[in-house]
Amino acid sequence: MMTYRKTQILTWLVVLLLVLNAVTIGTILYHNYQEKKAEAPLLLPGPGGGNPLNGRFLRQELGFDRGQMDIFRELNHDFRPRTMDLTYQIDSLKEEMFAKMQESVPDSLAILQLAAGIGNLHGELKKETFFFYNRLRQICRSEQKDKLEEVFRPLFINDQTGPATGPPYHRGPGWRNQPGN
Repeated sequence: MMTYRKTQILTWLVVLLLVLNAVTIGTILYHNYQEKKAEAPLLLPGPGGGNPLNGRFLRQELGFDRGQMDIFRELNHDFRPRTMDLTYQIDSLKEEMFAKMQESVPDSLAILQLAAGIGNLHGELKKETFFFYNRLRQICRSEQKDKLEEVFRPLFINDQTGPATGPPYHRGPGWRNQPGN
């Protein structure tokens, strides 16, 4: 009778250990999946084609710790779909506007309405980017804020959505203070 009881206890103990192992492995796989999902790059304009704003970049370049990374993932989860949708809408309106400009008799009113729509969406995109930047800045330590500013600066200083670069169109910071302007 005693050996049957020991066998039964050992059987349940083995089952419990198997369940715990399965849960542990599942947790590890889930966290790896979440980390990879958060590390999909969001390219910000910059020298050399762009800075990827993802979990890996923030961890390596800014030194984000685990708590900061968790907050980043949550913020990025909301930010990325909204900005991708706005960017898609802007691109669609640009294509439509360009097509209308190619018509033999372009409809000026329609083109102006499309231009206004692009401007409104671009403004929304800048607002979303500001809110995302501001929230990230709030979780940064003081030594991380300068690097974060450096990453976001191209989005607000030398916006890549304007006309072709080069004189007379491209005017960098302080252009009004240069001779001849």
